[in-house]
Amino acid sequence: MDDTSLQVVPVSKFPHFDAVVLGAGISGLVAASILSEQGQRTLVVDDYGHVGGNHMDWTSPEGYTFDVGSLIFQDDSPLLRHFPELLAHYVPIEPTWGRLNPQGRITVYPISVRDDILAAGPVGLFRIALSLIYARVFRRNMRNAQDFARYWIGAYLLQRSGLETYMKRFYGIAPEKIDLDLARKRMGWISEHASVRGLLRKIIRQQAAGGPVNRQMARPKQGFASLYDVAVQRLEHAGVSFRLSAGIKKVSKLSDGFEVALTAGSVFTKRVISTIPIPAAERLCDLPSHAELSTITLITLYFSFRGSRGFPQSIIYNFSHHGSWKRLTVYSDFYGSQNDREYFAVEVIAGQVVTVDQAEADFRSHTRANGLFTGDLKLEGSQVLENAYPIYSQGAAQHATQAIASLRMFGIESIGRQGGFNYQPTARVSTIEVEAALGGS
Repeated sequence: MDDTSLQVVPVSKFPHFDAVVLGAGISGLVAASILSEQGQRTLVVDDYGHVGGNHMDWTSPEGYTFDVGSLIFQDDSPLLRHFPELLAHYVPIEPTWGRLNPQGRITVYPISVRDDILAAGPVGLFRIALSLIYARVFRRNMRNAQDFARYWIGAYLLQRSGLETYMKRFYGIAPEKIDLDLARKRMGWISEHASVRGLLRKIIRQQAAGGPVNRQMARPKQGFASLYDVAVQRLEHAGVSFRLSAGIKKVSKLSDGFEVALTAGSVFTKRVISTIPIPAAERLCDLPSHAELSTITLITLYFSFRGSRGFPQSIIYNFSHHGSWKRLTVYSDFYGSQNDREYFAVEVIAGQVVTVDQAEADFRSHTRANGLFTGDLKLEGSQVLENAYPIYSQGAAQHATQAIASLRMFGIESIGRQGGFNYQPTARVSTIEVEAALGGS
């Protein structure tokens, strides 16, 4: 873009900042921390009325507090380098994971030697071995997530374990359309468990570590607000400003910076860091949109329950071939029962079901058929979240790279899970990647 296309605006009427961060999620908060440490006067803006981005919760009138999704922190996370006060607010937990397999059994997550392999019987074991040999000989040319999984465990075990079905349920698209690089990141455990070299590395790491080196932590019982409030206080003390429910309208490039138009008025800045979804940033800048960059819409159902739930684990993944739900998290295992009832959240990717009513009916029918939640099951509330996380389809990474380059030419630095279209499963990974992008430590 040449200088003749830039707007010449008297910027003296605008509040001035060295940097504006779009988005107040983990990536946005860490970015603000780094920028303030670098001496930059920073403003964080978000259309949400809360800090934390998609880390949000909901409390029912009866006092049950639920999350969108399942989020676990660690007490050695690099996030604590920026916000050490968070540690005192975390709740130590000992989560356990299980999965509902296609045979209707709650078993080990992510795969069980006993239930997925040995229980197949002599004929099944032969088919597992045969399909694995075939894959290692003829499936070496991997192009997508399905190829990756088939190569390491064979097509028969992939189907029998339910992993193939879960892949579609998690990513919102068929496994053969899922990006190969993402499969390597998200499902590296497959190659580790399926190769002698991987197993040896795992044993060596365990012996060297001498056992667990960190504690699993969860947000406070009251919800995320009481957690992120302390991060906001630290940042505000360092000179960072916040505008929530900002109504971000437009980002205009000026001759010597940017005008960021908000509902309450514009601000001027020399630098814009975006952690919001790439298509949203493109719209704000009036840039051509990369429509190929799709995101998941997540339906979360909030239940309370009294009776026999049918499993001891706190987190269950749905690997069965039926039911639209993908994961449930029993929060009462972490925070204690409320009103003599357990409470949990169920995640459903909008696809086969598109409404809360459909998602609830499907969950009730499927769990009833598998002998789960026998008793009084009550829907307390729900949440529909658009742009929950990116859909990593084949070619999406290349489109994201092009979009990020286009934004950078405009002057926008797009980073984070949404802004960088990166797979970031934990706050640890988000923190490390923002530090790498902005030169933090």
